[in-house]
Amino acid sequence: MDDDLLDELNTPDGRRTTRHELLVAALLHLMSQYTVNNADACDRASGDGPCVKLASVIERHLNALARLPDADPVLRATCEQLSVKWAGLVDRGLPAPVKRPLLARILGQGRPSLA
Repeated sequence: MDDDLLDELNTPDGRRTTRHELLVAALLHLMSQYTVNNADACDRASGDGPCVKLASVIERHLNALARLPDADPVLRATCEQLSVKWAGLVDRGLPAPVKRPLLARILGQGRPSLA
């Protein structure tokens, strides 16, 4: 986000919006979108659909909030704990890597063709 844009954001009562508030607002919006889309997209068998991507974005926002040095300690600790949980959700949603036997990898057998 552009710093100039952040400086120009004011609430209706004239109070300036801080970065912390913007991140929390964005995070809440993303989490609500994840919840709404969960019934539609995540129940499909695609595996790498929008839910994994959205969960990854949520996890990154949580990390950003957890790393803000001037944020409230309770907010930072909560975001850090939630980040771990969302990271686990992302890891479970990613497709499993294709495993090949060690000997086949060494000999170069079973490589995908570039044709």
